[in-house]
Amino acid sequence: MLAPAALPTPLQELSDPILARAGVRLRLKRDDLLHPAVPGNKWRKLVPNLERALAAGHTRLLTFGGAYSTHLRATAAAAEALGLGSVGLVRGAELAGAPRNWSLRAAEAAGMELEFLTRTAYREIVGRPDDPVLVRGLTGRWGRCLILPEGGSNAAAVTGAAAIPGEIPGLGERDVLCCPVGTGGTLAGVAAGLPPGARALGVAVLRGAEGYLEGEVARLHRAAYGREFANWRIEHDYHGGGYGRVPAELEEFAAGFEQRHGLAIERRYVAKALWAVYGLAETGALAPGTRMTVVVTGLPDPR
Repeated sequence: MLAPAALPTPLQELSDPILARAGVRLRLKRDDLLHPAVPGNKWRKLVPNLERALAAGHTRLLTFGGAYSTHLRATAAAAEALGLGSVGLVRGAELAGAPRNWSLRAAEAAGMELEFLTRTAYREIVGRPDDPVLVRGLTGRWGRCLILPEGGSNAAAVTGAAAIPGEIPGLGERDVLCCPVGTGGTLAGVAAGLPPGARALGVAVLRGAEGYLEGEVARLHRAAYGREFANWRIEHDYHGGGYGRVPAELEEFAAGFEQRHGLAIERRYVAKALWAVYGLAETGALAPGTRMTVVVTGLPDPR
């Protein structure tokens, strides 16, 4: 049985002289504390899909991810807790014969079967998750299963993430909710769940994703709600060189933030969102009086 989540997650206000000089307040929505095995936005996005899987009588989940994918680990843990099987198609055929990293070991320990694909084959598959030919091929190989897209971002996931703003009282015109963006599901949900006047800011963790990520968020809005929303945007200047990259400048920022606030932060997503907030505040791109709430979507890697 899957343990219940600790909802609503805490809202933590931080006092920081850098932001104070810009007239910006910072709060953290601590979704990293949401669940021990399925933390952060993974719980928000997975639960509606798990409900779908159980209602339809599926006994297995199949999904996609990279070598350090939190989504793979979370899917494996949730499936195991519910007595479901799980399959992970992993980007990088070269990883098949290599020693497993800590993330893939955790997924396998929770019962996930891993299959490693070339990067070309992986891109082709994740780019057409609803293609009937692809679905027939995957179910022919793995049996009847619920296929979840990369990152778990689909219409059901968007409705799960839309609950985040409802846990934050008093949102209004001075409020911005910020989250990192990998596949767009969390940002789409946050924007959809905002009250009038409040805005959402996504921070891309992918390099060269201008236009693509905006299209994905709009597509998810149409799939989940049948319409698009105009209360969000994506900042593309803080990806740090690309997905999974943590350059020295970002590491220095993250280490300084941890030292000032006594709070460990995940580097590939959360640190980039915070880095963007500080950068935008220092350049004056955030109006004085802005109340910024950053959604802490996941846990730091083990050290």
